[in-house]
Amino acid sequence: MYEGVVQNLIDELGMLPGVGPKSAQRIAFHLLAADPADVKRLAHVLLEVKAKVRFCQVCGNVAAEEQCRICRDARRDPHVICVVEESKDVVAIEKTREFRGRYHVLGGAISPIDGIGPDDLRVRELMTRLADGVVTELILATDPNLEGEATATYLARLVKPMGLKVTRLASGLPVGGDLEYADEVTLGRAFEGRRLLDV
Repeated sequence: MYEGVVQNLIDELGMLPGVGPKSAQRIAFHLLAADPADVKRLAHVLLEVKAKVRFCQVCGNVAAEEQCRICRDARRDPHVICVVEESKDVVAIEKTREFRGRYHVLGGAISPIDGIGPDDLRVRELMTRLADGVVTELILATDPNLEGEATATYLARLVKPMGLKVTRLASGLPVGGDLEYADEVTLGRAFEGRRLLDV
């Protein structure tokens, strides 16, 4: 529709999650009208985040060092691990101030339609963390949608022989929704009312 680099910019912005064609066009024209120093600063931050941010070796959360701040925090309860799909879910749960354990970020959910199976997620790393017997409860906080439920069921069956207490966040979260969009009160109540998964 537009010429050369303008259309390239719109196309690239349109590939971002949650950014449709109209939003991509608005952002592109905002950047074109912005002060060059602001655009350079944005470009620098994008390059810097790709160069410096890594994933925690223990839990898979985003980190500036080898371990994230939560895994380095000795005050966190090592007996409870909350399994989430993405790092953004860790942020959503931390806002509730209800959970004092540790996390494990899977990096997605099982979705056969999208070609994502257990081997594409950080399931092996989770099993390694559970092998030493320190963890007594596994909270499955995957999204309350088809993929999240399938992932939770798969993990519950996988860890059942280990004799762990396996819980799932309680109702209060809308089915088909994402954890990152839940407000703190709803998410906090979901944590308080989590239930055992009987597989």
